[in-house]
Amino acid sequence: MVAFRDRALSLPVADALVLADLHVGRAAASPVEFPLGERDDLEERLDALLAATSPGTVVLAGDVLHAFDRVPDGARGTVAALARLVETAGADLVVTPGNHDTMLDAVWDGPTEREYELADGTVVLHGHDPPERAAGRYVVGHDHPKLTVEGRDWPCLLYGEGVYEGADVFVLPAFTRLASGVSVNGRPGRASLERSPLVTDVDRFRPVVYDSAADEQRTFPPLGRLRRLR
Repeated sequence: MVAFRDRALSLPVADALVLADLHVGRAAASPVEFPLGERDDLEERLDALLAATSPGTVVLAGDVLHAFDRVPDGARGTVAALARLVETAGADLVVTPGNHDTMLDAVWDGPTEREYELADGTVVLHGHDPPERAAGRYVVGHDHPKLTVEGRDWPCLLYGEGVYEGADVFVLPAFTRLASGVSVNGRPGRASLERSPLVTDVDRFRPVVYDSAADEQRTFPPLGRLRRLR
């Protein structure tokens, strides 16, 4: 049993919470002159998720940082603040580095694993490279999926049953709200999502959207069928 909440996946059996693609420093890279509130937003939403799910382990599934070649002002403080939130909640924090995380050791000296196996056998990794460890379920990030409905964008989880060598795959949206995301229910999204080696046939994935007003998740038909309904 898993539950999709605010851009994150709760796995109660594994006593874990997984989020991906924080892209800390994305605000500093923006051409916008006024503050975007990146740190406050990440802290408030992670704090709410920790309170709601009470995990024993929190896994950041890659792209903790945005820039490849530098650590922008404030990034160290933001990562440290997020780590303190997790520690205060009584959970362990683990990072599985992503393709953007070439400077990760400048902001994080805690547990880092390319692939992290949860207590229920689920393997978490960023998803830009194929997994080395066999599993019945993978949770990845990397592709930033969103569903576009009547001009409104909804960050979505993608769930594919048995899509990667017989294993289930969950693709998380970007946890940062500063990433625009990739629309999955149109042809441009199809091409972009197939960057990940774990997304071998995107038409078999079901989008799952979290409705914060109703505090529930809504599951859509597989993308191959959903596109034909447009």
